[in-house]
Amino acid sequence: MSELALITGASSGIGRELAVVHAEHRGDLVLVARREARLADLADRLRGDHGVTVYVLDRDLSEPGAAAALVADLDRADLKPAILINNAGFGYWGRFHEQDLARNARMVRLNVTALMELTGLLLPRMVRHGRGRILNVGSTAGMVPGPRQAVYYATKAFVNSFSQALAAELQGTGVTVTVLCPGPTESEFAAAADLQDTRSFRGRRPSSREVAEYGYASMLRGKDLVVHGWQMKTLMLVGLRVAPRRAVIRVVERLQSKREAPAAPPSGERRRRG
Repeated sequence: MSELALITGASSGIGRELAVVHAEHRGDLVLVARREARLADLADRLRGDHGVTVYVLDRDLSEPGAAAALVADLDRADLKPAILINNAGFGYWGRFHEQDLARNARMVRLNVTALMELTGLLLPRMVRHGRGRILNVGSTAGMVPGPRQAVYYATKAFVNSFSQALAAELQGTGVTVTVLCPGPTESEFAAAADLQDTRSFRGRRPSSREVAEYGYASMLRGKDLVVHGWQMKTLMLVGLRVAPRRAVIRVVERLQSKREAPAAPPSGERRRRG
């Protein structure tokens, strides 16, 4: 494979591993993220290990107009991605009324607006050429409301719905759209979103590599929506159909809760020694 893939959020986690998987398929890359040094290190590794061409663009896609500026840079360099992987995004734990509104607005711009705009700018070209693939990284979070991550869950609901609608619209065009829906994954996401101590991120989680391999293979097969892991598939695709909605929301809220710190002993109280 020599197709050029544009991957956003490629400096860590699932995005980084998707870049590695594509390079292993001998595909060239445009890597996009805010952390230029990390992108440069990854690019050097992929060039050395796989002999692929890698372009690095440091961009903050949460900035207004960033997607259009990125595509303009691609056009100036005559780069024509045949694969678009919209992976960039972040979460934010807490009760909405206690959160920073500006941070939530930035999340919506990155998780939703940038993804929609990049797709809207590059998809018409793919349709004209009669070939192309889009992989959007959604989430099982987008299948339910998410107390304590209300905005994040809502952004992923958009990604999941938008992707499936496009997949239906594009039947017969030669272009496919796949939405990958992971559950909690081993990556930097939890720390950045302040989720490390929540119940949903306790215990064994699949690696970013596992999720990336599954998502990439699903994209190549032209699947529309894929959920990683048989347990998560059972929970999301079967459990949600039979469980009452209110019960589901209560379960999600519990999974998003954290351990409460033990109460401090009264002032001056000393521990007895036996």
